Amino acid sequence: MRFSRKEKKDLFYAGIMLSLAFAILLSGGLSGLFKSEVGFTTIFLVAFLTAGIGFLLHELAHKYVAISYGLRAEFKAFYGMLWLAVGLSFFGFIIAAPGAVFIQGFGLNRAKNGKISLAGPVTNIVLAVLFMILGLFYTAGILGAIASFGFTINALLAAFNMIPVMPFDGAKVLAWDKRIYGIIMVVALGLFFLSWII
Repeated sequence: MRFSRKEKKDLFYAGIMLSLAFAILLSGGLSGLFKSEVGFTTIFLVAFLTAGIGFLLHELAHKYVAISYGLRAEFKAFYGMLWLAVGLSFFGFIIAAPGAVFIQGFGLNRAKNGKISLAGPVTNIVLAVLFMILGLFYTAGILGAIASFGFTINALLAAFNMIPVMPFDGAKVLAWDKRIYGIIMVVALGLFFLSWII
């Protein structure tokens, strides 16, 4: 895959700012930011290795599938939304719309668009399962925290992106294949609920 200088910059800042927002959220927001027994650098590392990596691989999966169809694909960050995510994280919640992969080219039909859109949530499902497996071996310490949060956040990212309204991936997957949409949504929600049980 090839990346323009602007795209590299957008991916870098989107990954860092989203990780920062989740790190602040994990720290307890404004009230808990300076009270955490764990250093903020450690919390940021956990956020980056779970939410940040989950977001980056989600977007790269969209780009990879689009390019495999001979289409042009470029990630563009939404800096206003990134700053909003960081700002809201101080108050205990996040609205995350860090950016999107924009696709151009001939031959983009409903099936290809559905498969391109599906690649992101499927990537998060795979990551959720890998973090779940890691959690079977590590239940404490930093690896335990990475496993637990990575499982939950990637399952949530998969389910959230499968919301069946534009501009979410789910709307394009549903327009392509209702059966596949249903399977992926059930798996994503199942993993998310499971992440709170085990």
